[in-house]
Amino acid sequence: MAPRFHDRSTPAENLHSILRSIPWRLLLFIPICVLIAIPAYTYGVPAGARILPAMTNFFYTLASPASPVPTPHPALPTVLPQAGSLLYTVQAGESCDEILTLRMRMNDAGEVFSDVKPATVSALSVAIGKDCHALQPGMTVMLSPQYPLVALGGLVRKVEATASLEVLPTPLINVGQQQQRGPDCSSGCLLTVQIAPATQVKLQVQTALTVQVGSWVWAQAMYPRKAVPKFDTYPYADPGASLNGVTLRACDFQVDRTHDDNSLSCDQLPPNSIDVDGGAWLFGVTGSSALDHWNYPLHLPAGTRVLLWLTVDNNGNLHFRKHNPVYRYDDGTHLYVHT
Repeated sequence: MAPRFHDRSTPAENLHSILRSIPWRLLLFIPICVLIAIPAYTYGVPAGARILPAMTNFFYTLASPASPVPTPHPALPTVLPQAGSLLYTVQAGESCDEILTLRMRMNDAGEVFSDVKPATVSALSVAIGKDCHALQPGMTVMLSPQYPLVALGGLVRKVEATASLEVLPTPLINVGQQQQRGPDCSSGCLLTVQIAPATQVKLQVQTALTVQVGSWVWAQAMYPRKAVPKFDTYPYADPGASLNGVTLRACDFQVDRTHDDNSLSCDQLPPNSIDVDGGAWLFGVTGSSALDHWNYPLHLPAGTRVLLWLTVDNNGNLHFRKHNPVYRYDDGTHLYVHT
């Protein structure tokens, strides 16, 4: 039998055979996919670079604790607390110690002002305006509050701490603007606080709360006392001294809406006689940016300078009771008078 020979297919015929074996719908689908893929890639990559971090931040923020709502700050007061005295007429048989004990609730007056230390009695005679060894009925003396406190509220302008918290960035997450934490004041901070448009004080605090520049703080503090030679525990303030620039030791401390229940109580700030006397005298000013914060039922016009007695409880906390004495400052006489 003669051998059979098969003609070889040409390349064109091979291509034609391959194309005929592919469904025509697939041939139509491929160029359409190419036309869609090119612009999708071109525009999708930049869009994805923006969308994915945004979605990451969204879920990160959703899972994070809610940020506190900023507390609206009160307006800075235009009237400041004023140190001062009140007048008293000496009764028959009264001594300086008795007057201070009964009228100013100074139970340890005989120990603070003692004949054993003549310099202390001399300083008291100067303070009341009469010689304690020559008191006579009908004499008028000036009585001042011992180891007085002052109530303040103000805007933090500067925070100086013994140690600062280091803020660590969160890896792989673009948070945008990192939330800043305040310095660590658990070992003590010195705050520069603006308490009036033209008045700033230095406030010594020790708190676990976060204190930032721009925070509003409330505090009661030891009013600066007059410096008297050889009498380190002299108990009276200097009525002529300005509060601007003074350094005060704070107690009953609060930052914005958060009160520090673990802050120092006022009877822990030496020297004082709060526990012995059963309370403390407080200088303050009525109004929303001052004494109104403590909700004392004073019923006086805003901006009234007052001197009031606070009663201490067993835990060292000070409270204003219904029948506690209250005096208001008289600008004409520069003395405190009964309300």
